[in-house]
Amino acid sequence: MNIEPADRVKQLPPYLFAEIDAMKREVKKRGIDVLDFGVGDPDLPTPDFIVKALQEAFQQQNYHRYPSYSGSNEFRCIIAEWFKNRFSVSLDPEKEIIVLIGSKEGIAHTPLALVNPRDKVLYTSPGYPVYKIATQFAGGTPVPVPLKIENHFLPDLDKIPTTAKLFFLNYPNNPTSANAPLSYFEKLVSWAQKTDTILCHDAAYSEIYFGEEPTHSLLEAPNAKSVTLEFHSLSKTFNMTGWRIGFAVGNAKLISALGKMKTNIDSGQFIPIQRAAGAALQKGETFIQAQRTLFKSRREQLVETLRQTGIEVYPSDATFYVWAKTPKGQQAMTFCATLLNELGIVTTPGIGFGAEGEGYFRFSLTVPDAQLAEARRRLKKLK
Repeated sequence: MNIEPADRVKQLPPYLFAEIDAMKREVKKRGIDVLDFGVGDPDLPTPDFIVKALQEAFQQQNYHRYPSYSGSNEFRCIIAEWFKNRFSVSLDPEKEIIVLIGSKEGIAHTPLALVNPRDKVLYTSPGYPVYKIATQFAGGTPVPVPLKIENHFLPDLDKIPTTAKLFFLNYPNNPTSANAPLSYFEKLVSWAQKTDTILCHDAAYSEIYFGEEPTHSLLEAPNAKSVTLEFHSLSKTFNMTGWRIGFAVGNAKLISALGKMKTNIDSGQFIPIQRAAGAALQKGETFIQAQRTLFKSRREQLVETLRQTGIEVYPSDATFYVWAKTPKGQQAMTFCATLLNELGIVTTPGIGFGAEGEGYFRFSLTVPDAQLAEARRRLKKLK
């Protein structure tokens, strides 16, 4: 029997990180202690008060049944309260909020809910690969929008080449760590209304910022709710990557379409996890502030060392990533291979996030302080 995967699977690009994993194994065989700055997965545990909330909810047998596809009323009301306090934006818990099994799930399902075959979908490059892949799976036509350092890694709205059904973007940005001011979001919403484009904003890193001014939700811009679907995640904020809990907010019709897709192909998140996530949003501000202090300190230490070696670093005040230029025009994959083979340091080549990422590489700050100190010692050998 000749078994072949579907064409949509065949069209997936080669998995760049499989090559990196193979190189890691070879380096480890040489007895080198590998320091992994590649994956953005927080190294510290989920806070105790969140774990305790899960444990208490887990004892309730009625929570072990099928949950609501759109999320519990209790959690959606907590989200609405948090959003109002954090961004001064009012949301209808029933119509403008949906709970997700991680924001990635919602992002991946959105093209299936909104995009028809051959519809054009804009996405930022470099950017989260799911934007492009989910579009392809839905039969849409992905169109990259380049992010350039001279434009502070913000899309140049005057140079977007085509109109489209929707536009995937995210700020604070992965991988560049760039942030978007509210004034830019206001221009973006105006552009979307003029071009009849749905904005799908991935705000997974909204709570990881280091400046005095908090980051902004796209929904803070006037009239944004008419064109916006915004995704939030508890993964990075509360060290809950494995818990798979997030939510989408925004235009009621867009939320409804996403909900209809979820109803047919997946399920709701386990209620005890929603209860724990609710505790995180209600009681987590002190923890969040401590996280910001930690990541800011790590960032300052790493950036200082990189600049001492002559590496140019993008001056960011958000996310737990450091985005830097490769030296002397070296290609991203080549330089990252050098860091791994010669120094035992794993980084992510920018090309893995799209063509516009060539010439850059990314550090994730989600490593213990001792490993960061050792990496700084090794990086000084680049001089």
